[in-house]
Amino acid sequence: MQMGFPILSVITLTPFATGVLLLLFPAERKREIRLTALAAASFTLGLSVVAYFNYDLAAAGYQFVEKAIWVEPLGISYYVGVDGISLPMVLLTGMVMFTGVLISWGVDDRPREFFAFLFILATGVFGVFVALDLFHLFFFYEIAVFPMYLLIAIWGWKVTREYAAMKLTLYLFIGSVLALVGMLAMYFLSGLSTFDMIALQEANFSFAFQKFWFPFVFFGFAVLAGIFPFHNWSPDGHVAAPTAVSMFHAGVLMKLGAFAALRVGVMLLPEGARFWLPLIIFLALINVVYGAFVAMMQRDFKYVIGFSSVSHMGLVMLGVATLNQQGITGAGLQMFSHGVMTALFFACVGIVYDRAHTRDIPSLGGFASKLPWVTVAFIIGGLVSMGMPGFSGFIAELPILLGLWSAGSVTSGHFIAPYYTWIVMIAVIAIVITASYILRVVQRVFFGQMPAEFEGHITNSTRLDKVAIVLLASVLVLLGIFPGLMAPLISSGAENVMAVLGGI
Repeated sequence: MQMGFPILSVITLTPFATGVLLLLFPAERKREIRLTALAAASFTLGLSVVAYFNYDLAAAGYQFVEKAIWVEPLGISYYVGVDGISLPMVLLTGMVMFTGVLISWGVDDRPREFFAFLFILATGVFGVFVALDLFHLFFFYEIAVFPMYLLIAIWGWKVTREYAAMKLTLYLFIGSVLALVGMLAMYFLSGLSTFDMIALQEANFSFAFQKFWFPFVFFGFAVLAGIFPFHNWSPDGHVAAPTAVSMFHAGVLMKLGAFAALRVGVMLLPEGARFWLPLIIFLALINVVYGAFVAMMQRDFKYVIGFSSVSHMGLVMLGVATLNQQGITGAGLQMFSHGVMTALFFACVGIVYDRAHTRDIPSLGGFASKLPWVTVAFIIGGLVSMGMPGFSGFIAELPILLGLWSAGSVTSGHFIAPYYTWIVMIAVIAIVITASYILRVVQRVFFGQMPAEFEGHITNSTRLDKVAIVLLASVLVLLGIFPGLMAPLISSGAENVMAVLGGI
């Protein structure tokens, strides 16, 4: 679909322009800073919704396309567009940005700089999701990484913020350097002298080339998706980050890594994806089961959700590794569902921590009587995490498992083909473990007897908090009851991927 209005550019650049504008405000004008941030986030979310509901599903493919030569001698263009997989990610980013502003309304330490860096981070995220040019994608990918360091190191949890910020930055920069080397190899050896990803899909790279360079690209980006054993930065980053940054980190940034691994690794080097398939599945399976078991053992409320994210992102990678339409559709649904779910989880954790000043689960209890809205929202998120029917987690995880079950036919002749049934059964173990730690957290934090030191000191959530958690929880329920609102769209994007994979 074409529009005269450059909607993707406006969505991408509005947060950046707002971030720059906020830095021009006098520091003492905190109310005006917050209102400006909210107005910009509302505007961006509104445009994301408009783009989502104006996508022509019958035409499918890349729509709202904009292209302008950026650096002509090097074949670099400002080239943007969205398909059925990337458009829900744009909507997800708009939602997390809007709710993150609401949850951060009480930030009193330099809110001008906080919201400015948060918005610059959002610009990087939007830029990656809409990119159709490799250089453009990498440019915005790096923009998304740098503000994370500042947001965690300055506004994060004092106990670990410097360590976590540095650890996160080093992991992600090392991964991005590997991905950059692989992308440059594609640029120089394609013979096309362009970074245009659609053109590079037709480059017909040799099998030897794809086999060698695929790990650089795929695993370079998959570091940000928290793939084992490069996941260790993620839980520490979750715990140290302020609430809105945790929402962005788990809700959007980890999807950025999975999306880029799919868009650049799998779609441009499909033969390499098939060759490295056993390793991807093995590592993703470790993510799923290991992340769930470690989450079950945590005392820190945030660490539970942090390792839960590692587990659920493993499911995304398993969906991608099916190399079939069903599994990739499930991966796209899981990215959206998990993004909303973790944003909701971290919002709830942040509200509890702001009042209790502790995240130690055994030290909490009885918060349902004081925070009923948060309790219901967290339970909804928990049901999504467990994959209960009627919630978005179910309609996301089921296609992944079905895609895995049938993936043997896609990879027939590959030595891994006979083992997909066992892979599914091992992955299902994580659902049981997830149920155990979610129910434990709900019981220990929200029910039972409230400790005496909290009596009379715990206040209800604010109206802005309620707006944020109701919006996120409603989307999880709505998508679970009416999967047709998103599943056909993502399936059309998966068809685009399968068209590229058709030759393997």
